[in-house]
Parts: sequence; structure tokens; C-alpha cells
Amino acid sequence: MGGAELGQIFVNAVLLSGILALVALGFSLVWGIMNIVNLAHGSFIVLGAYITFFLHELLGVDPFLSIPVAMVALFTLGWGIQRGLINQVIRAPLLATFLLTFGLEILIVNLINYFFKADVRSVTTAYSGTGFTLGSVRVPYIRLGALGISLVLVALLAWYLRATRVGRAIRATGMDIDAARLTGVKVATIYAATFAIGAGMAGAAGSLLSMIVPFDPTLGGGYTQRAFAICVLGGLGNVANVVIGAAIFAFVDVFVGARLPSLSRAVTFAILVLLLILRPQGVAGKRV
Repeated sequence: MGGAELGQIFVNAVLLSGILALVALGFSLVWGIMNIVNLAHGSFIVLGAYITFFLHELLGVDPFLSIPVAMVALFTLGWGIQRGLINQVIRAPLLATFLLTFGLEILIVNLINYFFKADVRSVTTAYSGTGFTLGSVRVPYIRLGALGISLVLVALLAWYLRATRVGRAIRATGMDIDAARLTGVKVATIYAATFAIGAGMAGAAGSLLSMIVPFDPTLGGGYTQRAFAICVLGGLGNVANVVIGAAIFAFVDVFVGARLPSLSRAVTFAILVLLLILRPQGVAGKRV
């Protein structure tokens, strides 16, 4: 493998890691705070992609400008789903919430498939396919923009959780729910906000992915798997862990994909399993 190919792999991995961090962050937030493995997370990503697609196709809205719309729409949907459904079984065993979110995933994907069919779609703009070169390395403008927006959203969420009253309440609820109640935190509202924020981040990720990869109603399943692996790899706890896990996953995925494209997914997850056997708390997690 030459230096030019290694340079391109490095750049591709960096560009991918931002979106993967955004994909995994909402998943990690719900898992870490509410102790729910949200298998419907991928369907929220798909909904974000379709919102961006139809805003662009029907109204001519630039896909980057549609990201706030997708986030607000998915935030609202996430709030309603949590208060109307998940909140009813929030104290049930983990398997109950696991099966509920799995059922939601199937329901949403099949509704999308019914109304919008299974056609493969993509968002194409005048600047799609354009970019610049650094020596022998090519950097697409859309992927660079997606990286920048992803990092901004990740940083904003980290600031929100650290510096705002609601953010501190979310963190406190995740640390000790009984102590949080004693300080006046309305746990039901905080859970709804947490799930809604996770859905909103998934909507933003879906908007960005719609500009980068072709998509259909089944797109989200693979990204739910990636989010799960990233959270386990980085370790639950904070935003930095998710970013570290996303970067490691992206570099392994891109490198293996460049050398063994037909076995990319299998080899990538095999490496991650081996890594977690050696360090079960995750790369960034602390041993308990």
C-alpha cells in the first residue's frame, strides 16, 4: 500500500468519523441515561434522510438548510413516542423496552416502505461530486461540510449537557435517579427530553447521509449496528467516549474496506470483538 492510498484512507476515515459520532451520540445518550437500547434509532435516521430528500425535490431547499427541519421534526416525534409509548414501560425489564423499540423500528420502516416505496433515492445538488485535492488526496466538499456540521452538533450537545439546567438534570438523572428526584428533577420530562434529543441527532445524521450515500427504507439498520458497536467500543459515559469510539470504528472500517471490500463488515466487527475481549470496558471506558 502506497503513501497516496494511505493518505486517502486517512482522510476518508476522518470524514466518516464525524457522521458516525453524530449517529452514535443520540443512541449513546438514550442508552446511558435511560438504560434503553433504542433499536428504533435507525428508523429515525431514515426519516431524517427522507425529510431532506422531499424538501429538496419538492421545494428546492438546499439539503444543508433542511437539517434544522429534520432535527425539529424528529425531536417532536421522539418526544411523542417516549411520552406515549416508552414511558409506559420505562420501569419494565430491559427485554421489554428492547422488544418495544424493535417493534417500533419494524413499524416505522414498513410505513416508510408503504408510503414511499422501496426505491433507492439520493439527494443530488449542483455541488455533488465536487471537491479539492491535497497532493494525491481528494476531499469532497459535501463530506467535508458533513464533518464540520457533525462536529459542531456534537460540540453543542456536549456544551448543552454541561452548561444548561436541563442538560445537568439529564446527566444527574443518568447518575442517580433517586438523588435527581430529591433535587426537584421531573424525571418523566427529562426522559422525554433525552429521547427527543437522541431522535433529533439521528434526524441530523440522516440528513447528512442522504447527501452522501443512496438510501432506502432499510438504511437505518446498519447504522444502528454501527452506533451500538461505537458505544460499546468507546464506553458509555460522555460525549468524548463516543467521539473516540467513532474515530476508531471509522479507521478500522475504511482500512478494511480498502483491502477486503467483500468482507469489510465481517472483518471490522471481528476486530472490534477481539478488541473488546482484551479491553471489555471499551477503549475510553474506565475499569469498574
